Amino acid sequence: MAKKVQELKADTVLKNYWNNKEQFADLFNAVLFQGETVIKAEELEDGDTESSFVLEHKRYIEALKSSRDHIKIQKKSSISGVHLVLLALESQEHIHYAMPMRIMGYDYSSYQKQYQELVNRHKRAKDLEGDEYLSGIHKTDQLFPVITIVIYYGEKPWDAATTLHEMLQIPFKMKKYVNNYTMLLVEARESHLKLHNMNNVDLFCLLRILLDTSKSAKEVKAEAIQYVKEHSVDKSVIMAIAGTAKCKIDYHALSEKEEGSMWRVFEETREEGKIEGKAEGKKEGKVELILELLEEVGQVPEKLREQIMEEKEPAVLRKWCRIAAQVMSVEEFQRRCEEIS
Repeated sequence: MAKKVQELKADTVLKNYWNNKEQFADLFNAVLFQGETVIKAEELEDGDTESSFVLEHKRYIEALKSSRDHIKIQKKSSISGVHLVLLALESQEHIHYAMPMRIMGYDYSSYQKQYQELVNRHKRAKDLEGDEYLSGIHKTDQLFPVITIVIYYGEKPWDAATTLHEMLQIPFKMKKYVNNYTMLLVEARESHLKLHNMNNVDLFCLLRILLDTSKSAKEVKAEAIQYVKEHSVDKSVIMAIAGTAKCKIDYHALSEKEEGSMWRVFEETREEGKIEGKAEGKKEGKVELILELLEEVGQVPEKLREQIMEEKEPAVLRKWCRIAAQVMSVEEFQRRCEEIS
């Protein structure tokens, strides 16, 4: 019987991995609170929860799930006075030079959806007067906070901005009057988070090993295999690693726990990365990059996909690459491409 060997998609395996509440909570505690257990797994609810406490926000969360990678609600915060916190996690394979704006847009959208839900509720209740009627909400209404973490899984050091100010040309005397926006970035290649969940510990240790460009592919492979043997790494971690590294995985070997199974998982990761890097100057490499960037912000219509794949002019593809790295939706990409055509 033929062995089942296939390449895993990063977005699929990472979504499955971070759906685990213990792993999700542990990551946020490491990034936000230096490992202190402020967020507990049992406090987290998914967007499709049937809990009555979160039910009124169900439609809102379902709407967000189409644009966000991973979302959970912390129902009972350890922080006094806060009852609901929206926790969002974004996975990034490539450096995005407009990432602070993109995260700001995501967070604003989250607050806007909350606000609109309140407005709609008061319209149905017809319980507003005076200035409250103008605002659409009660004076005492409050939104719940949104916290977004970005994990970057690339080999290259992150050389893009992490704050809105870094993207702006601001006269020195005016800088303190221009509102800033800071994104929370985790670089998997060099992260040393204080993690307690062993799957998370193994995940980031293996990512540091695989993304270490100072070593040869042979050294990286040997170190990764040795780590897995010594730490009895969970299958879910191996699958997440295989997905982010874009390598093929042998399910038969993995399920049977054969001696050489990790070899098949890790052997091509660095070599494939080198091939991808060489392809950047070719038409095929640019087309693939444009489609990958667009798929991160929405669903690419078949007609647009065909148009990108059929384009032969290198200069046009270079422009499309730059635009794809900046936009926050497929619709914005199409609009901006039409403006320069």
